[in-house]
Amino acid sequence: MSIRSSIYRCSKLGSTFSSRFYAIPTSYHAGYKFNIRSYSGKTKNDINYDGTIGSLAYSPNSETEKSLSDDIESVELVYDKYSPNEPSYKNPIIFLHGLFGSKVNNRAVSKQLVKLLDRDVYCIDLRNHGGSPHISRHDYPSMSKDVENFILENEIIDPILIGHSMGAKVAMSVCLRKPKLPSMLISVDNAPIDLTGNTKGFSKFVMYIRQLQKITRDKNLRTIKDCDSILAEVEPELSIRQFLLTNIKRNPNFNEKDNSDTEEFPYVSRVPLDILLKNLDSISSFPFDYTKNIWTRPSLFIRGEKSMYIADEFIAQIGAFFPQFELRDIDAGHWVISEKPKEFVELVVDWIERKEDL
Repeated sequence: MSIRSSIYRCSKLGSTFSSRFYAIPTSYHAGYKFNIRSYSGKTKNDINYDGTIGSLAYSPNSETEKSLSDDIESVELVYDKYSPNEPSYKNPIIFLHGLFGSKVNNRAVSKQLVKLLDRDVYCIDLRNHGGSPHISRHDYPSMSKDVENFILENEIIDPILIGHSMGAKVAMSVCLRKPKLPSMLISVDNAPIDLTGNTKGFSKFVMYIRQLQKITRDKNLRTIKDCDSILAEVEPELSIRQFLLTNIKRNPNFNEKDNSDTEEFPYVSRVPLDILLKNLDSISSFPFDYTKNIWTRPSLFIRGEKSMYIADEFIAQIGAFFPQFELRDIDAGHWVISEKPKEFVELVVDWIERKEDL
């Protein structure tokens, strides 16, 4: 695997972030506040960006205070644990999935990480996903609170948090809310950016939910292939449709022969689609303020080169919240782990071993 990077000295806003070192891929030479050289590449996201990291922040004081509160109703998370043959005292890994995902998504790579890094790996179902409880509130403070409680209740010491997409923002939130809990952060294709109402890419999730709702309200569906045809109306990629369909299951209460007078439908959703739809703005947001909260332990941000979720414009914002970050690219879209599992595992193993050797 060839992952090249160069180290540049960056000049950040404010003395707190001045003269720090960041690992920036050689193929990206961002101009904004990094003062390296001008950048004329295409903008990946439709963001109201005015050249300052403040324009990417979400920082009303009242919202920041709420995001740090411990007065949040928490749920007990369902999880799978993978362990090496012999007990290990190395820092365990906690894996957090993305929107519409579950603990099963990261099972294969987790088993590889157990073997290569000789430590426990926990794969969690976040609230309103997989086997974990459904609850009306679905935002980063509440999801973070669930994970914080999980760490404390299971007496997990200095875990390494790995999160993809929504799970990446949950992992970041834990670091900012409870900075002493995690030892390292690995964010997979997401950045600490408020994307509410500003990005075209996130609107696809609205369409996904609408189509999944159509599936759960159609009495004429008989096979998963029928369900797939509804998703195909908005998503051409078979692999993504198959991933989304993991949230659909047959309804055991549906009587195919006599259903005219019943409210039951052939297929039901494993996840509360109405709750997720209502909270999509919360999922696309990031309700923290870099002037009040930063996390100074090691952070790795992995982005898919073909994805729009970590645009070059966002690198300064990453550094504002996570000054000890490194950025690495993998030739993939947003679904980095499933598209390039080998490259992902190699990168994670190399980074963790290198940081633990320091």
